Amino acid sequence: MSHAQKWRPICPKLQRVQEKARGNAREKFTSLSHLIDEDALCRSYHRLNASASPGMDGQTPAKFGENLLENLKGLQERMRSGNYRASPVRRQWIEKPGGGKRPLGIPTTEDKIAQGAVVEILNCIYEADFHGFSYGSRPGRSAHQALQALQTVLQKGKVKWVVDADISKFFDSIDHKELMKAIQRRVSDRSLLRLIGKWLKAGAVEEDGRRTSGKQGTPQGGAISPMLANIFLHYVVDEYVHNWRKTRAKGEVYIVRYMDDFVIACQEQKDARELLEGLTLQLELHGLKLNGEKTRLIRFGDRWNRGNGEKSETFNFLGLTHIAGKDRAGRYCVKRKTARERLKRGLKSIGLWCKENLHKPLAWQHAQLNLKLIGHYNYYGVRGNIKALQKFRYGVWGRWYSELKRRSQKVNVHRLCAQLKTVFVLKTPWITHPDNWLRVNPGYLLGRAGCGNAARPDL
Repeated sequence: MSHAQKWRPICPKLQRVQEKARGNAREKFTSLSHLIDEDALCRSYHRLNASASPGMDGQTPAKFGENLLENLKGLQERMRSGNYRASPVRRQWIEKPGGGKRPLGIPTTEDKIAQGAVVEILNCIYEADFHGFSYGSRPGRSAHQALQALQTVLQKGKVKWVVDADISKFFDSIDHKELMKAIQRRVSDRSLLRLIGKWLKAGAVEEDGRRTSGKQGTPQGGAISPMLANIFLHYVVDEYVHNWRKTRAKGEVYIVRYMDDFVIACQEQKDARELLEGLTLQLELHGLKLNGEKTRLIRFGDRWNRGNGEKSETFNFLGLTHIAGKDRAGRYCVKRKTARERLKRGLKSIGLWCKENLHKPLAWQHAQLNLKLIGHYNYYGVRGNIKALQKFRYGVWGRWYSELKRRSQKVNVHRLCAQLKTVFVLKTPWITHPDNWLRVNPGYLLGRAGCGNAARPDL
């Protein structure tokens, strides 16, 4: 009944690993490192982005591919003999939407290839264990499927309360010992575990040349980091919430998670409060904590907008603001629009881009801006969000026009305005994701899953 496409590996050896993992949920894999052969490394190389930034060694994927077979053979031999050494990542700091900076680690090309091969193996094992409500960085799943699942439970489920949760500094706070314990529940191959440990202990080189290392955190930017985060959160968050709602919940309880961002929808306020308290303690036991400023329990649903004095609140998830409203016929409908912070951040980046490329040819600027608009429409083009898309397009046009007026002191603003409106016309917005809920039987969605009084199916 899952709407997400099930992933199946190409290699027959990996298919056997996946079948064995599905057949026995308690199976521990003792021999996996032999699967990291030249073919696996070659597949990992071809999945790399050719224009990716180089790591500490300065080697790009294109340069590595000049002698691809020899380089892959040498890498595979070093990994097999144990002589492989993980290089520290090159750390860069990027600004966060709410202020502050987020660290981004850029591994070397060799490390990216080796990590990609290990991720392929771990996917075969853990795709059989991961729950259906987990969507982040998984093959065959996307952020829009998570948004679709969330809107389905909010609109068709008996939801009155929503827990909007945020884990504070998740990628920087993962304890290495706790993470390795979680991996060892399914993987006991010492060579593979030693390889993962090397990446965790490699550390990072800051922009000023300082090298840092610690016993916590995974470098954001590496291929292995999202996989390790999913494994850790599966045992810490997903298993806890799923078992809790099977045994202790009085009403309907749903969860949708995308990496460290997750939303819990509940029918009863008591369930929401108890689950939030228990989840807080569960995270603290594993070295994590919820962000007190961003985590909140809010009223959400149709019953709060019926004139009883209490209004349904709104929350943000994956860049979209979710609102309990009504459609044109007056029926209850969960509406979504671009989050205010995302809209401001997008327009700010467009303004900086226009300023940096002020004196480039007008036709080139027009083509590049249209590509940026298409990318924005492809993500935020959900049903009911057309006004926000139009607002973004108008903001892009205004910032482009303002910067073009600065190209010369003798610019003819009337002629420039006419050109932008007739010749260099920006792409008009359109809805790229028209479906607003899953095509599942409501009886299946709202019914019991057969695993307890209040268990709910995986989405």
